[in-house]
Amino acid sequence: MSIVERPAVLITGGARRIGAAIATAFGAAGWHVVIHYGTSRAEAEALAATLDSAEIVGADLRDLTAATSMIAHLATRLADWRVLVNCASVFELDDVDALQPTVFGHAMQVNAATPALLAQAFLRDARARAGRRVIAVTDQKIENPNPDFFSYTMSKHALAATIPMLSMARTDSRDRIYGLAPGAILASHDQHESEIERSHRMNLLERKTGADEIAQAALFLSEGWLASGETLFIDSGQHLLAQPRDVLFLAREAEAASGASAA
Repeated sequence: MSIVERPAVLITGGARRIGAAIATAFGAAGWHVVIHYGTSRAEAEALAATLDSAEIVGADLRDLTAATSMIAHLATRLADWRVLVNCASVFELDDVDALQPTVFGHAMQVNAATPALLAQAFLRDARARAGRRVIAVTDQKIENPNPDFFSYTMSKHALAATIPMLSMARTDSRDRIYGLAPGAILASHDQHESEIERSHRMNLLERKTGADEIAQAALFLSEGWLASGETLFIDSGQHLLAQPRDVLFLAREAEAASGASAA
């Protein structure tokens, strides 16, 4: 069993999308990056091959035993395991008028219950030389909710609630528990390109927020400068707006209205 001496980070859902951007940023900064994947093994392997020090680990986050076993195994090998980024998430459609029990159960398990369990196991088992960081990737919807993606939004509110609770329960004052709340960053659900361009600018700055900005924010939080329990919003001000629907549908409606006017 080889012991890794570099500062280490585990990123759940690290093979794709925002997780991959975070993995790339930590790798470029000289960290040992553990890329967790659920079904995206090929993408995880390809990403790990681009980083100077990386490994991959597979686990079904619906399986609590598999999740905690992943933490226990890594804790025996990572001598300076400083950061856990809970980034893995499911984003399935249901709405306030028709909650779907299967969608709800899946969202609450993967987006809230398992991240909380992983954080507890990490804070119990991981060794770090200068304090540990849990970074929970939430969503700007925790401040700007709307009725779409009902179960997903509830699950992100539940995840956000763990941040102050875990922070209050810290046994080591050097540890930090943080939230990182993105806005519309990448294509979601069934969007097409023109909708992406429009929806991603529905924020106060009317600009597209990049996945690289989320990654740099995660690196900043890894240094522990903010007080534990804080959430950092990286969304170009989207959470400060009141939006009656998900921007996916607002953009779709605006595009349809624009087409009707042109006709």
